[in-house]
Amino acid sequence: MTVALTVARILNRPNRFLAPQLIDITKIWSDAPLMGKINPKQRCTVPSGSLSEWMEHLSPRRRELIQKVLQEPRAYVLLSLRAASERLDTDSATFVRTVKRMGFESYRAFQTYLQDLSIVNATSVDRMQSIEPIDERDASLETYLRAATEQDVRNLMAVRVSLDAGRLEALAKRIHQSRHRLLIGGDAAESMVHYLRYRFATIGIPFVTSTSAGDSFHVARTMQKTDLVIAISFRKGLRMTVDGMKRAKENGAYCVGLTGTHLSPIARLADEFFVTSVDSGSFMDSYVAPIALANQILSATASYQRSLSLESLKEVAEEQRSGYRWYEAT
Repeated sequence: MTVALTVARILNRPNRFLAPQLIDITKIWSDAPLMGKINPKQRCTVPSGSLSEWMEHLSPRRRELIQKVLQEPRAYVLLSLRAASERLDTDSATFVRTVKRMGFESYRAFQTYLQDLSIVNATSVDRMQSIEPIDERDASLETYLRAATEQDVRNLMAVRVSLDAGRLEALAKRIHQSRHRLLIGGDAAESMVHYLRYRFATIGIPFVTSTSAGDSFHVARTMQKTDLVIAISFRKGLRMTVDGMKRAKENGAYCVGLTGTHLSPIARLADEFFVTSVDSGSFMDSYVAPIALANQILSATASYQRSLSLESLKEVAEEQRSGYRWYEAT
C-alpha cells in the first residue's frame, strides 16, 4: 500500500464530530490554506522584496496614503475599492495605481495581502474581540464555546481538504534520507516541537530539538547540505526560529516550514512550507490544525519505511507492556 493511499484512508474515515450542519465544505475548500513550495502560482502573490522596497516606488503622498492602510489592515481588508478610497479621501483610480506601483497585480491581490497581514499581526485582544456576538443577548458562555469549537473544526477541515499525499510522501523520503534532523520552535510552538520529536523517536528517527535562542544559534550552525530542518512558527514568526532556519539554510540544509500564512518569514525563507490556520474563537492560538498536519507527516513517515517502523515499534511495545514507568496496581 502506498503512503498516499495510507494517509488518504486515515483522513477519510468518518468522524461523527465533523457534523455536516456545522460546516460549509465548499467555502472551506475555497479558503483552505495551501501546502506548497514557494512559487508564483500560490494563492497570495506578494511582490518580491521587502515593504520598504515597495514603498520606494511611491511618492511621499502615496506613502502616507498606504501607511494608513498598513497600520489598520483589519479596517480595510473587507472594504470594496470604492469604500476604501472614500475612507482614505482619495479616488479609486489613484488607489489602484498606488497598489500596482507597489507591485501588486490588482486591488484584489492587495486585499489578499491585507488579509494575511491581519492574521500575522493579530493580538490576543484582536482574537478575543473577533467573536463578539451581534446581539448582546446572545453573549452566553455556550455561544463562545460553540464559536471556539466550530473554528477548530473549520481549521481541521481545511487541513483535510488541502491534503497533498504526494508532497507528504516526498517529505517522508527526505526525513528518512537526511543525515541529521533538527526541529526548531519556541514559545507556544515548543509543544509541537516536543510532540514531533517524541513521536519520531518511537519509529526510530531521532531529531535534535531547539527551543531557545541559544540552542537555535549553536545547533542551526552545525546543519549541513545533507541535513533537514523543520521550523515551526506562526503569526509574525519568532525571531529565534526564523534566524535559526535562515542560518541552517545558508549552510545548505533543506528547510521545511510549518506556519500560518504565506506572509510569514518562515514561508518566505523555507525551501518548502505548509500552511495551517491557528485562528481560534478565543484569545489564544489554536493548535488543532497544526497537530493534525503533524500527524499527517508522522503517518507518512512511518508508512514510507513500514518494515523499519514496525521493527522499532515492536521494541516500543515491549516497554509499553512491562516498562517500569507504567503504574501497576498492587
